[in-house]
Amino acid sequence: MHSDSHHLLHSYRSVELRREAAEFSLARTASRRRAGWSTTALRRRAGWAMIELGLRLTQAGPGPAHATRAA
Repeated sequence: MHSDSHHLLHSYRSVELRREAAEFSLARTASRRRAGWSTTALRRRAGWAMIELGLRLTQAGPGPAHATRAA
């Protein structure tokens, strides 16, 4: 293949891929906005859920004590 035609095909495909990436990016941000969740909000909610779980585990107290056997 001639180098000029190869360059033209590469340029065309590059523009096409950038357009698809931009459309995908716009679709992702639009779906997030519709859902009402941002990345920061999800991280914050997950962090508080982990804190709540940790507090519940510590409030449950120690588990059953294992009896030690003397040989």
